[in-house]
Amino acid sequence: MTRRFLLIAILALLASPGLAQVTQPNEPLKLAMDVGFAPFAYRDAKGETVGFSVDFAKEIAKRLGRPGVEIIDQPYAGIFAGLFAKRYDFIIAPTNITEERAKQMLFSEPYMATGLGFLIRTRDTMTVLEDLKGKAISVNSGSISDTWATENEKALGFTVQRYSKNADAVQAVGAGRAFANVADVPVTEYVAKQQARQFKIGYSLYTGRSFGIPFRPDDVAFRNKVEQVVEQMKADGSLVKIYKTWFGKEPPEGTAMTTVYEGFGPPGFTGYSK
Repeated sequence: MTRRFLLIAILALLASPGLAQVTQPNEPLKLAMDVGFAPFAYRDAKGETVGFSVDFAKEIAKRLGRPGVEIIDQPYAGIFAGLFAKRYDFIIAPTNITEERAKQMLFSEPYMATGLGFLIRTRDTMTVLEDLKGKAISVNSGSISDTWATENEKALGFTVQRYSKNADAVQAVGAGRAFANVADVPVTEYVAKQQARQFKIGYSLYTGRSFGIPFRPDDVAFRNKVEQVVEQMKADGSLVKIYKTWFGKEPPEGTAMTTVYEGFGPPGFTGYSK
């Protein structure tokens, strides 16, 4: 989604009446996820939506005193437009905090460190970014990986294939249509572990970024309330417990998963307040 489109959406939102969260305190939270982005949100063998983001959302709802969660499956390319159109209360899909995004919506404090992972087939080799020259990479359309690919396509000499679901982008690598799937490090680590015979991580690019929860720019009080819940989950270890359930290991020490930040929002970004 372009900056221009986001700005138009925000202006339309600010001109409309009744700026507030979508649901009422006695209703389930309506939250957006990109279902099919394992291990954050995907459908299991029984057809149920499961994953880190699902458990994270349910715990937030529980601590807010809300009767559960209504999941809105939203391809990531349109997820911000859906937020501004008030289709859901906030986005629980993993979303990188960037300054451009922070100028257009409110973020909670960071809750998980991330970077970019390059998933390749086990028989292929990648040791440096320059190994992408002349090859095709697959990304989830509208994601931070898509942004990175767009910005570096010409300089590194690769071509970009964009898919509405990251699972399809991974399949493109498995089928040989793309050399590497570029996605958030936690996602590529999970796929490589679950499908070790077929895939491996060729390269990891640590950006220093973290995931945060995006809200509409008017929902300051609601953002702050949800962030207090997230801080409680960090302090009592329940957020780490959910992480270990889905990733099978401890989170990197001293990162956003266990760090409670002063104030509200991501320090150093627009929207932060003490």
